[in-house]
Amino acid sequence: MASGLQQIEGDESVLLRVTHSNLKTFAADVRFSLQMSVESVKEKLWRKCGTSVDSMSLQLYDDSNNKLSLLNDNSRPLGFYSPLDGYRLHVIDLDPSSVTSGGWLEDTSLVEKYSISEEEYNKLDGTFRKYKEKTISQNSSALESKITDNYMEDLCANIKVGDRCEVDPGAKRGVVKYVGRAESLPPGFWVGIQYDEPLGKHDGIVKGIRYFNCPKLHGAMVRADKVKVGDYPERDPFEEDEI
Repeated sequence: MASGLQQIEGDESVLLRVTHSNLKTFAADVRFSLQMSVESVKEKLWRKCGTSVDSMSLQLYDDSNNKLSLLNDNSRPLGFYSPLDGYRLHVIDLDPSSVTSGGWLEDTSLVEKYSISEEEYNKLDGTFRKYKEKTISQNSSALESKITDNYMEDLCANIKVGDRCEVDPGAKRGVVKYVGRAESLPPGFWVGIQYDEPLGKHDGIVKGIRYFNCPKLHGAMVRADKVKVGDYPERDPFEEDEI
């Protein structure tokens, strides 16, 4: 016994693997002082797994999963049971009404979810949705207030309806169908394009207003800085890049 007491003198500690009878996915490596009483060990584990000290039973297993002892004397120091690094300390919850029972701490499908209708949610103040809408509105207003009605007019001076063009990004080719302001779009000048291929978004109608005519999904309204006019013939779909 004297040698056993000498073994736990000082500030020696041990790293144990902790498992739980009710929490199948719970496993943690926890370091304990060998001088801690079993009751102190239980208090430390209570904070980690939720099982109360009075309802907790502890079993010690070696690294080969052999059961070595039941830590049933709360007054004894942990070192009395001679645990080594890598041993397993298994928590058994004896309370059938414990917060750890029933699996709901691990299986969220067992927890009743709070739900609210769209109508009721929209009535609430301080929601993320309200914040997002307000932020978008403020940013859009600030951006539009900085753009004048003559924005891009100088670049549009060199672009005429009927010009062949290439539009970035993507080097999409087509013909200019409209140049000017667009009341359904932000301020400034816009260029309406009819692409050679169905790479657009509409047929010349933007937010209920027709600016030009073209086949469906061939039309686009872009800023002049994205448009290059010149000798941009339609691409031959059968043309090979390499010979």
